[in-house]
Amino acid sequence: MIATNALAQAAPGPSSTNPDGVAGQHEHMQMNMDSGWAFMQDGIVWATFNHQGGSRGGDEFVVPNWWMGMAARDTARGRWTFTAMFSLDPITVGKNGYREIFQSGEALNGRPLVDRQHPHDLFMQLAAIWRIPLTDTTGFTIAGGPAGEPALGPVAFMHRASASENPSAPLGHHTFDSTHISYGVITEAVDHGKWIVEGSLFNGREPDDNRWDFDFGPLDSVSTRVWFRPNDQWEFQASTGFLKQPEELEPGNVVRTTFSGSWFKRQDMNFTAITAGYNFFTEATWHAGMNSVFGRFEVHQPEIAVLVTGLAEPVPALSSRRDSVLAFTLGGVRDFLHARGFELGVGGDFSVYGVPDVLESPSAVCARTTCVDPVGYGSRPASFHVFLRLRPPASKGRMWNMRMSQPMPGHQMEGMHHQ
Repeated sequence: MIATNALAQAAPGPSSTNPDGVAGQHEHMQMNMDSGWAFMQDGIVWATFNHQGGSRGGDEFVVPNWWMGMAARDTARGRWTFTAMFSLDPITVGKNGYREIFQSGEALNGRPLVDRQHPHDLFMQLAAIWRIPLTDTTGFTIAGGPAGEPALGPVAFMHRASASENPSAPLGHHTFDSTHISYGVITEAVDHGKWIVEGSLFNGREPDDNRWDFDFGPLDSVSTRVWFRPNDQWEFQASTGFLKQPEELEPGNVVRTTFSGSWFKRQDMNFTAITAGYNFFTEATWHAGMNSVFGRFEVHQPEIAVLVTGLAEPVPALSSRRDSVLAFTLGGVRDFLHARGFELGVGGDFSVYGVPDVLESPSAVCARTTCVDPVGYGSRPASFHVFLRLRPPASKGRMWNMRMSQPMPGHQMEGMHHQ
């Protein structure tokens, strides 16, 4: 399997003149770093009523969430950064995840997880990063830990500013950023001016359905990624990786190659566009005072056989099909309370879909093969969410556009300035 991606992302990110990608934090971090340790946190809790439409939808109340903390300290030899990221999804969402029609990826009880977004594991990241200056414009970084992400693909959706107000994972999550939780990863990087070159050795197997433990395995998958940041607004990346047996139910190795271009202007408008083979993805978030508006549009080519049959077995009648699902989401959030750094808002969104014939009514296929659930999606399913969104205090800024191999944002030590 070969997947080729292209991403255009408008989220605050590192650049040649702002390598940490967090504006307005220089003075805070300078003060804290000079006094010893510096700390940073971010997170989110979505208390969500979720209605997924069509014959295969349903209603539920779920609370997706995550929290991430960072601690950093400058030494004579470089900057140490330690990261930890956790989620209580296994409790607040449940073992089978939250409903999301047309979604697939990972497994539950020996079968593909279909029409649901899997919950994230308790341990999403536990890593250490050490960056040392080599010259005024060049630095070397080594990062890794028992849970982290390799140098492969774009920033994961929960860290994209363009998805900051959207409570749902994109349908293409399993295609674009499924490796954002890898149990065992080592990354090395060299940054020089506007360029960063990264390489990773990691465990490419996806987590199993026990969300409370570490799913360690051999570090037998590899990836490399190159970033180019010509200025504060633009960044580009190209990456490729070899994943050894990543799927629990589908044997075989995967080669994944990604390209991306990102644009960001100030912090009021964030935009992302992704392309992968027959897939296209775009999302945006616009902030104005206490109000936010967000949208997402996908042309997604799902695993048709998995959605139709609910099984990971090949279906000859569907092997050559390249059908796409269209999904459009529009929503908004109104913040009504900012107190002691906490941000509480109420919001909602509405999604409509374009459904290919084989998914609208799969009865003809299911008459010739085994289907766990022969019910189709219908011709015009529609879904919506109504939610409360809570963010914790983040005096050092939000962890948007964060990657594991990136040191904590803040002032650059002597000899670490990007030009």
